[in-house]
Amino acid sequence: MKYLDDIAIGDTETIGSYRFSAEEIVDFARRFDPQPFHLSEEGARNSLFGRLCASGWHTAAVWMKLMVAHFERETRAALARGDDLVTVGPSPGFDDMRWLKPVYVDDTITYKNEVIEARPSASRPGWGVLRSRNQGFNQHGELVFEFIGTVMWPTRPKA
Repeated sequence: MKYLDDIAIGDTETIGSYRFSAEEIVDFARRFDPQPFHLSEEGARNSLFGRLCASGWHTAAVWMKLMVAHFERETRAALARGDDLVTVGPSPGFDDMRWLKPVYVDDTITYKNEVIEARPSASRPGWGVLRSRNQGFNQHGELVFEFIGTVMWPTRPKA
């Protein structure tokens, strides 16, 4: 992983892809979002979605799962190269989360992250604020999910 000083506006990464199965959609919905259109084909048929689709929160949770796996891969790669380990800080939150199209059974969503702001923190020496546009695209290239994320990111230590 890089220090904030080494990150450029527009840097974009694909963090991973995920196929949504009927079983996982229903399991997630039972536990966290029990709407008829997430629980069964029959319930979904009578909804505006027309067929079984994933909860928006399921779509967001998968983004987080893939982002954690991405950070773990980046950390292992940095260790293998002998680079400094860069550990990101907490996230003060997100803005503008939108679910633009339903995610249906067997859709594969590919999640991407694009840096839109990287600046030093005015109040925390050694830290910066990184903002990114996070998006999910289905197998047809259609944007189905997006939000702006914010995370505290370490700056390069002064020599």
